[in-house]
Amino acid sequence: MDRALYIAATGARELMRRQDVQTNNLANALTPGFRAEIAAQRTAPVVGGPGLRTRAYAVESTPGADMSAGAMMATGRELDVAVQGEGWFAVRTADGGEAYTRAGGFQTTADGMLVDVAGRPVLDPNGEPILIPPDTKVQVNTDGSISSVPEVDRVQAAQIANLKLVNPPGNTLARGADGLFRLRQGGIAPAADGVRVAGGMLEGSNVNAVETMVGMIAAARHYDVQIQLMQNTDQNQRSATQILSMT
Repeated sequence: MDRALYIAATGARELMRRQDVQTNNLANALTPGFRAEIAAQRTAPVVGGPGLRTRAYAVESTPGADMSAGAMMATGRELDVAVQGEGWFAVRTADGGEAYTRAGGFQTTADGMLVDVAGRPVLDPNGEPILIPPDTKVQVNTDGSISSVPEVDRVQAAQIANLKLVNPPGNTLARGADGLFRLRQGGIAPAADGVRVAGGMLEGSNVNAVETMVGMIAAARHYDVQIQLMQNTDQNQRSATQILSMT
């Protein structure tokens, strides 16, 4: 295969991968707590064949996620909780492990277990699921403690549980296929005392829809350039073959 054609083909393939990342980000522009995936390109030299390494092609990569905070949205719902500033909620994953999320739209199951929107148990500082007593009005306090508040006497509020709040550095976290973040090196993060939350609030996605749309349009135009280069290379090959056949 002609080298120019190979480079153009790999360029088109990497731009399709960028479109996949941008599309996923845009699809989650309204998902509470979503962190936009970062798309980046690096240059890789073409290795092999005679001569010097004068050609290079771009490789698309996703080095991490944008950890900036999303906008806070007041919902007034007692089980909606948003992390203020840095920090994460801890949840139990399907394989029994622990992972972290900023999506605080919690709910309770029929047996009173506090779960996230996907039904995963929300954990306390001991790594255990949290149980909410039936027919209880609860309030999530800024330190992550959960209080039961009697309807008839709100002064008699009692603390019934605590959310596990962690705050590992952003560069130590990696997003999994389920959208949850885990420590890159494995293990679990310790509970952090300084993390603060707000009850009756949700954190929105940090995806900028306008910037993402502009990025998708730019990637589509670059893709068209790669296709045009492939067509020109094919035409040059046809012309060269025709000339050689006449000699």
